[in-house]
Amino acid sequence: MAACWRSQPDSHTQYITSKLVKEYNVARYIAQRLLFMLPVALLVSFMTFMTIHLVPGDPARVLLGEEATPQTIAALHQQLGLDKSLPEQFGTWLWQAFHGNLGQSIQLQQPVLQSIWQRLPASAELGISALLFSLLLAFPLGVYAATHRNTWIDWLVNIVSLLGTATPAFVLGLFLLLLFAVNLRIFPPGGYISFQEDPAGNLRYLILPMITLGAGSIAVNMRQIRASMIEVLSQDYVRTARAKGLRERTILYTHALRNAIIPVLTIIGLQVGAILAGTFAIETIFLWPGIGQLAVTSILSKDYPVVQGVVLLSALSYMAANLLVDVGYAVLDPRIGFEAK
Repeated sequence: MAACWRSQPDSHTQYITSKLVKEYNVARYIAQRLLFMLPVALLVSFMTFMTIHLVPGDPARVLLGEEATPQTIAALHQQLGLDKSLPEQFGTWLWQAFHGNLGQSIQLQQPVLQSIWQRLPASAELGISALLFSLLLAFPLGVYAATHRNTWIDWLVNIVSLLGTATPAFVLGLFLLLLFAVNLRIFPPGGYISFQEDPAGNLRYLILPMITLGAGSIAVNMRQIRASMIEVLSQDYVRTARAKGLRERTILYTHALRNAIIPVLTIIGLQVGAILAGTFAIETIFLWPGIGQLAVTSILSKDYPVVQGVVLLSALSYMAANLLVDVGYAVLDPRIGFEAK
């Protein structure tokens, strides 16, 4: 008894030590990834800066109109700093960005961060809704197709997923607009109402762009879940669980799905980038006042600071989403660690 009692503190200490070591490894990994984001953000900013300045057009002439005199255009160039060389312009913008200032919008005449912040709730609502919508449909359909292989339902799921992957989002959006907004008049053709102002109206305006943005993700997620579940269901521990007499629902959603979801996390992380890119076209089609529509308007009007700010924040959001996916691996599977190599 005494020996057993003395061994308890040792085992408890080992448990606490291993837990602290794992937390330290996770924190170190997150710090390294955050550090690696800096050069990626710098490269994205430089490429965006050079690309938008290579596009023909003059923001001063767009702002002043075709009747503006050369003297007026030159004065506006000096006011906006466009009379400097490209390296000087990029250096000035980069120094301001390090201090949390992304510059002043040429068209809107307000800080870029303020312009983005005003439209962030609408874009976040659309993006998160589209991702949740795709997952809520993809998981049950993928699991059902995996457990009913080579049946007509499995073939139907595969055909629908192929169609969803092959159909461009803007084509699907125009089709939904024509069918449900113009012909059937079930949903409005575009616009936005905040949830605080009118929850029911917000949902009516949200449904069509949410389906359009999430349709491609449904197809990709469904195929990945089906493939992962088929592989997991052939493992020995699943056959052991069935031999023990566990319910099939418990085996599928408690034991099999937890391991099958790990490869799906990678796809979800990549889909964040696809959703960010998709908002540019979808928000324009459905007149959704988000960051994507702001970016398209700024590109057409040569509003350089806004374009750079939107691309930089989109890149940081994509990298942060992939970081969360990597951390999620360790949460779902304790065998995955972040030990230094």
